[in-house]
Amino acid sequence: MSRPSVRRVTWRALRARRGDLARLCGWSLVESLPALLAGLLVARAVDDGFLAGRLLDGLAWLGVLAVTVLVGAAATGRTYRSLGALVEPFRDEVAAQVVRGALRDATRAGGRPDSAAVTRLTHQMEIVRDTFAGLLMVTRGFLFSAGAALLGLLALAPVVAVLAAAPLLAGLVVFLAALPAMVGHQRAYVRAGEQLGQAASAALAGHRDVVACGAQARVVSDVERWVSAQAAAERTLARMAVIRSLSLGIGGWLPLVVLLSAAPWLVGRGLTAGAVLGALIYVSTGLQPALHTLVQGLGGGGLRYAVTLENILRAGPGPDGPHLPAPATGTPRFHPPARPVAGPPAVEVRELTFGYGPRARPVLENFSLTLADGEHLAVVGPSGVGKSTLAALLAGLVPPQAGTVHLAGATVADVEPADLARMRVLVPQEAYVFTGSLADNLRYLRPDAADDLLEGTVAALGAGPLATRLGGLDAPVVPALLSAGERQLIAAVRAWLAPAPLVVLDEATCHLDPALEATVESAFARRPGSLVVIAHRISSALRADRVLVLDGAEPVVGTHEQLMARSATYRALVGCWDDPVALPQTAATRRR
Repeated sequence: MSRPSVRRVTWRALRARRGDLARLCGWSLVESLPALLAGLLVARAVDDGFLAGRLLDGLAWLGVLAVTVLVGAAATGRTYRSLGALVEPFRDEVAAQVVRGALRDATRAGGRPDSAAVTRLTHQMEIVRDTFAGLLMVTRGFLFSAGAALLGLLALAPVVAVLAAAPLLAGLVVFLAALPAMVGHQRAYVRAGEQLGQAASAALAGHRDVVACGAQARVVSDVERWVSAQAAAERTLARMAVIRSLSLGIGGWLPLVVLLSAAPWLVGRGLTAGAVLGALIYVSTGLQPALHTLVQGLGGGGLRYAVTLENILRAGPGPDGPHLPAPATGTPRFHPPARPVAGPPAVEVRELTFGYGPRARPVLENFSLTLADGEHLAVVGPSGVGKSTLAALLAGLVPPQAGTVHLAGATVADVEPADLARMRVLVPQEAYVFTGSLADNLRYLRPDAADDLLEGTVAALGAGPLATRLGGLDAPVVPALLSAGERQLIAAVRAWLAPAPLVVLDEATCHLDPALEATVESAFARRPGSLVVIAHRISSALRADRVLVLDGAEPVVGTHEQLMARSATYRALVGCWDDPVALPQTAATRRR
């Protein structure tokens, strides 16, 4: 399905808030009363008052005009309130679109963080909000003010309305004919700015490598090229102001010239001096300002709105963009997610090769591994050997240079992010906890989880004392007030509740004490599905069915007993990692 267009998104936002739009139009109608009555009241004041020798009558008509101006001013304040009710929710929706797009690109297979998303969420987002508000104001201002002025001219003298409307329409035609070219130049300007931001961000992020390789001149040249491109686009955009000036000259000033030139002829046809003056007032205070505001608004803010929103929609997810995985319904009692039916292995890695750079030594090379459904694997090895890289490869966060990763028979690279989220959950070392209630944090991956399921899971993972200290499931959670271990514990409960059959814990319990870590890992081991633990302590390996040893050479996999006999690295790790608690029985020993 194609992405929604700017026009469709705008109309959908307006239709969704028809009540607020109706209030804005209603107050705009009241606001336009001075534009509708100004010429008529001035004509009556001149013809029936001042020229007739009745000063008080003339002042009375002007007093009526003053009252209409006050009424219009009061209505102007109400229009801004109605405008806020339309603009702020629209801004929130577009911001959510930006975030969804950035998360989609960062979490899909082979995806990476998009530095331009920061520009879209800050600078471009504010442009959309401000220009959307400005677009609504100038459009409704032109429709009501120019419409009121034309109605007033018709009431004053139809022939005067024709003389004023003809150049007004000609000026509008000139402006609208040039509008597509203006949009194109504005689009080039916005994209040049975004490319400049990406180039500058990449240069700053890699400045050490740039200096080490002696590539300063090349990087400066690349960034300078984008600076020049943005400057050229801005100069071209500035030249389009000539078109706006031409349109204003034809539609705004030419009606005044026509009316002044035709004044003797109009008076000869019986038009009074007051009517001529009233017609000039309608043109100078109604039509001309309305056209000026419309041309400047559409030619400036309107172009920025269309192009910037188009850029955001282009980068965001489509209409059927990714959402959180829909969990299984109906969980009135404490029970784990359903075990998947028998089928292909939970994880199958085939001839996997990955390295950080084309000339870097591979972290993994021609690596293969099969993890059966329900199996518990621990990954151990020295720091920096590639354990977290393997976790990211299994989760589909980074693409391999060669080989494939399969989850439940599906190739990770071919799976959509939304489907991948239903297949695995990765818990990193730095746990994510957001401001909200404890229950909201725990239900993040399973929104329909009942309270008794939350309470049972909290107890099973040893998080009961934390929940009690916070004040229960409905208690507010402030991430800054939690320790690193407490945040990890909340993230572990959340992952246990997730409907995904595969859980990858990437040193996700490193800030817990050994006893609590054992409780958490034992709870995950009892959870139906498969478990991969990037171990922080050797006790994690002893709790696993099998252990994978990464040491920068040939990976070795086996049980604890097998590795003690086959792997010098594993023997060294067991000897070096001295836990303050007794090591548990191995999985193989338990099976005996």
